[in-house]
Amino acid sequence: MLELEQVVEKELDRHLSTAKEWFPHQYVPWGQGRDFDGPLDGEAWSLEQSQLGEEAREALIVNLLTEDNLPGYHNAIATVFGREGAWGTWVNRWTAEENRHGIVIRDYLTVTRAVDPIALERARMRHMEAGYEATHGDSFLHGAAYVSFQELATRVSHRNTGRASGDPICEQMMTRVAADENLHMIFYRNLLAAALEIAPNETMRAITDVVKAFQMPGHGIDGFMRKSVVIANAGIYDLRLHHDDVLVPVLRKWGVFDRADLSDDGDKARDELAEFLGGLDAAATKFETRREERRARRAARQG
Repeated sequence: MLELEQVVEKELDRHLSTAKEWFPHQYVPWGQGRDFDGPLDGEAWSLEQSQLGEEAREALIVNLLTEDNLPGYHNAIATVFGREGAWGTWVNRWTAEENRHGIVIRDYLTVTRAVDPIALERARMRHMEAGYEATHGDSFLHGAAYVSFQELATRVSHRNTGRASGDPICEQMMTRVAADENLHMIFYRNLLAAALEIAPNETMRAITDVVKAFQMPGHGIDGFMRKSVVIANAGIYDLRLHHDDVLVPVLRKWGVFDRADLSDDGDKARDELAEFLGGLDAAATKFETRREERRARRAARQG
């Protein structure tokens, strides 16, 4: 980490010069809002008030509850990266930017009555009370590898959720949020690229461990598996996207399969990674085939 501090300083300066200031309140259609039941004696929420389909609604709930657990992620990253110097400055900047995402998505969902606000709040409480514990290992290299992939996965999920919503306002909002996630991914990806140059074998092992055990940070959300199936069937985030749009581009950027500086466990880890990617690609193709068969059967019944 001492050797990488100059890289962090450089990437932090690049990020600050690239990131654009934006304001969550400007992306919310406040004119659609009205009082809810409770102390203000407004109108209770009901499903027909939502203009979203089930797939977009479930995706936005997962995206928001994931963003809600920011205190846990801050703790995990601060524990790994530390709170001193450029490392600490980055951790705090990242946290401040990420906090906007939960603010804007919740405001949009509440104002547009897209989801049940009582159920959403109860789900938030349960999810945050459960806390967050990283499943990818607690070393610096494991942490940096994980966020390189996770930030890109979140960007893909946010962008596709916006498109699936059918609401231009929602799509604009999620595109703005995804732009933040992309800049965060670039920071972590460049940081790990430098780590590969300094410690190629150890970094390769961390990359492989993370890819093989990868889980989205919201995996502890109540009903996550069911929601994930709905989201995958809608093509918002599925195995094919995870393989083609998240893992492969980052690994290609790092040049992991072209490196000539690996030995011993580094070589072994790269072989494991190649084998895992092959299995994931096959599983993605199988899922796509079955999904198309289900869609064809459904279309035939409706026709």
